[in-house]
Amino acid sequence: MSYPDATADRAGEASPYVVEITDDPTEFLAAAEPHLALDPVLTTVVSTVTHRAARRLAEGAPRPSHPQWWAVVRDEAGEPGDIVGVAMRTAPFAPHPLFLLPMPDGAARALALALVDRGEEVAGANGCLPATRVFADEVSRLTGGEAAIWEHTRLFELGELVEPAPVPGALRPATTADLDLCLAWFTAFAADAAEQAGRTVEDGVGEHVTQEDVLDRIEHHRVWLWEVDGTVVHLTGANPPSFGVARVGPVYTPGEHRGRGYASAAVAAVSRLLLDGGSRVCLFTDQANPTSNKIYQALGYRAVVDMANLAIR
Repeated sequence: MSYPDATADRAGEASPYVVEITDDPTEFLAAAEPHLALDPVLTTVVSTVTHRAARRLAEGAPRPSHPQWWAVVRDEAGEPGDIVGVAMRTAPFAPHPLFLLPMPDGAARALALALVDRGEEVAGANGCLPATRVFADEVSRLTGGEAAIWEHTRLFELGELVEPAPVPGALRPATTADLDLCLAWFTAFAADAAEQAGRTVEDGVGEHVTQEDVLDRIEHHRVWLWEVDGTVVHLTGANPPSFGVARVGPVYTPGEHRGRGYASAAVAAVSRLLLDGGSRVCLFTDQANPTSNKIYQALGYRAVVDMANLAIR
């Protein structure tokens, strides 16, 4: 669905941007894949989430009850139909924050206006700076709210893998028999990461996962466990590659097993598997967690771009 009204702001000033929104991931990919493929590391979240959504719909999965749509922003002043930005709203957890990729400031404001004009309540936004900040500030201006950064994140790409010091144990794929453990650790990951950064999940727009999502990842061989003498001590996940890029995460070690090198060993092993499969490898960190940032950089990960997670109230 197009929103030509987004070509003007509330003051009547003409804007060259047109916003198109669809709830069909296949339709979105048909329009946006060339744009996404230009920088597949930067676009990894949108690409992997959208390809997964398209796959699940093709397999007959029901549409989710939460908001799920994708948007492209076109610049009608450039080459006809030029896509200058994309965004999506697919997060299954409240407040269902948007995810935005880089776009001109005017495009971010046009997207904000389109959503407000269609009566959509927006309480969170995540993604690349400065577009996400501009978008959140414009939503706040239009609705009388206030936007505040809840989390600073950083995207890293693996260069040459640096092998860590060896530790006891070995990596193995998770199975459906591990579902309860994996779900508990996926859930604990969000809470523990927030706590380590001095936040609580309830403060903002932190991720929550469902049993269905974790089961889907296990069944598609995207979760690995580090096991020592029959005891599972660590979990590392990864997303299937999109446009040749695979994203590692989450990475979780329960408190009683931390500080023993399991995270470094598991992330290195999973990264090696992904590299051997022909993928470029990336991951996100919370900038407020110096431990994880140090671990990944020691393995050979290098910073690509800073992002932010904002709450809008």
